[in-house]
Amino acid sequence: MTLFEELKAREIIAQTSGDDEVAELINNGKAVFYTGFDPSADSLTAGHFVPLTLMKRLQSAGNKPIVLTGGGTMMVGDPSGRTDMRSMLTIDDIRANAKRFQAQFERFMTFGDGKTDAMAVDNSDWLMKLNYLDFLRDIGVHFSVNRMLAAECYKNRMAQGLTFLEFNYMIMQAYDFYHLNEQFGCNLQLGGDDQWSNILAGADLVRRKSGKQAHALTIALLLTHDGQKMGKTQKGALWLDKSKTSPYEFFQFFRNVHDDDALRYLKRLTFVTMDEIREYEGLTGSAVNEIKERLAFEMTAMVHGGEEANKAKETARGLFSGGAAETMPSTEITAAQLMDDALTVIDALVLCGIAKSKGEARRLIEQGGVTVDEQKVADIAQTIAREVLQNGVVLRKGKKVYHKITLRGPINL
Repeated sequence: MTLFEELKAREIIAQTSGDDEVAELINNGKAVFYTGFDPSADSLTAGHFVPLTLMKRLQSAGNKPIVLTGGGTMMVGDPSGRTDMRSMLTIDDIRANAKRFQAQFERFMTFGDGKTDAMAVDNSDWLMKLNYLDFLRDIGVHFSVNRMLAAECYKNRMAQGLTFLEFNYMIMQAYDFYHLNEQFGCNLQLGGDDQWSNILAGADLVRRKSGKQAHALTIALLLTHDGQKMGKTQKGALWLDKSKTSPYEFFQFFRNVHDDDALRYLKRLTFVTMDEIREYEGLTGSAVNEIKERLAFEMTAMVHGGEEANKAKETARGLFSGGAAETMPSTEITAAQLMDDALTVIDALVLCGIAKSKGEARRLIEQGGVTVDEQKVADIAQTIAREVLQNGVVLRKGKKVYHKITLRGPINL
């Protein structure tokens, strides 16, 4: 099976500018390809997993990755899939985020000066030096406003009012492809399927400006069973930074995915071989837990290493044996958050993110789905004393969601 055939079998590829041409490039180690990551936060998320692992697959097959951090395009903000304008960050914030990204990229790719070693670039190095009038005359002339407005990436923002600032994003991204082609011979851009219009615009600009061939490959968006983007938790994004999402919490997210998602995630996100995946295909019922545990382990090991993955697995298997609870997600509260020297279970559930609201917390208790230190909570007015909180208590929702909450500081108020 060729690399291209394997990507198809894993259901990773959504669209290409030409299957035969793209297959010829990546199967034979002829691709110099790039993917862009806008540093809109101080960590990558699990939503970046498919492009990151795809880059690793291509590099392993002898192709050269270019990892582009969008320090320049972040000054504009990608409108794709948005109904509102993105928050504007300062230059210092953007640079700090980009620096954190680099450490996470190195978990997936080998960087260096070799033929297939990955290289890191930041588009602020060229975009922020452009002369606006020269740019309009040299680059803007190749873009049709009518075609741009018809692009999928602008549709949601058009309904709310697309700003001229955001309208420039497609041109900026297209210019990135042209610049990387001129400087490094980049001939392929990868991205999510919601970036199709932007990537095609870049490939078209390369052909118009230089007469060279440039190609596009987009990745099928990975959705959960209920149609949401993969990588969202009750507390927000599933971060690759362990200070934002603990290895245990990361493991548990994938251990608890819907049964219908488990095999699909294993196929698209991990490097488990297709032969092994086929062996899993006949599993049903409780046997699907074997797939989910394998998925959770592989994902956690890629991000946090094998030791942390093993620790998370053992924690998930026996939370209260041998001090395993120490690695579960935890929240610290202060004495100021107590009332009458105690914290209600309802407030505790909301503070640690198990419930989104007091109403949801109350319903969970009424349905018999909450325990405190493995003791079922039967009364919605139940409280946890400050002395107990000082040592830490473990909240559990259902059979799978655990969280430790601890009072920080001395017992005396």
